[in-house]
Amino acid sequence: MAEKPNGRELIARRIAREFKDGDIVNLGIGMPTLVANYIPEGVEVLLQSENGFIGIGPAPAEGESDPDLINAGNQPVTILPGGCFFDSATSFGIIRGGHINATVLGTLEVDQEGNIANYIIPGKMVPGMGGAMDLCTGAKKVIIATDHTNRKGESKILKRCSLPLTAVGEANLIVTELAVMEVTQEGLVLKETAPGVTVEEVIEKTEADLIVPDIVGTMV
Repeated sequence: MAEKPNGRELIARRIAREFKDGDIVNLGIGMPTLVANYIPEGVEVLLQSENGFIGIGPAPAEGESDPDLINAGNQPVTILPGGCFFDSATSFGIIRGGHINATVLGTLEVDQEGNIANYIIPGKMVPGMGGAMDLCTGAKKVIIATDHTNRKGESKILKRCSLPLTAVGEANLIVTELAVMEVTQEGLVLKETAPGVTVEEVIEKTEADLIVPDIVGTMV
């Protein structure tokens, strides 16, 4: 079996291939922020952060971060020439107004109907869903970036979410370290598997029902 690449790098790199020139993209807290480092050469996208700016660049080099430049997850970022800053009202006006081409969000659970649960962790105090509810309904495309299973080895790709929902039927694409799955009216379609991962392995680790086409691609 071929050696599997770093899971989070693979997820971020694969998601970055979904964008086209000129897209305005919001990257959620956690794993989604890695996508900024893998935008393909020749593709220019505007990365937006709901805490009030547009034009995010790659993560700063060590020792070169600016404490005034942070994303919605309080991580240091850079801003590209032409980037700009604005207040929260303007930021959420952009989101709610349907001006975001795609958002990339992490999740605790996602199911075969495109339902998303990403803000309540049982037994832990959390600040709330943040801008996720607005992003799920305002963005034209919702991409889920997540580990395929949780720390207990249980599938996060479910028949039906058990946690309170952030959004109903809004997920369009799910990308994990094992596979790429598209939410369709017919169900959850397995589009690609990670290098060295078989279709059978994906099915075994997925609670949701998968539609497996005759040809399944390989994530790159």
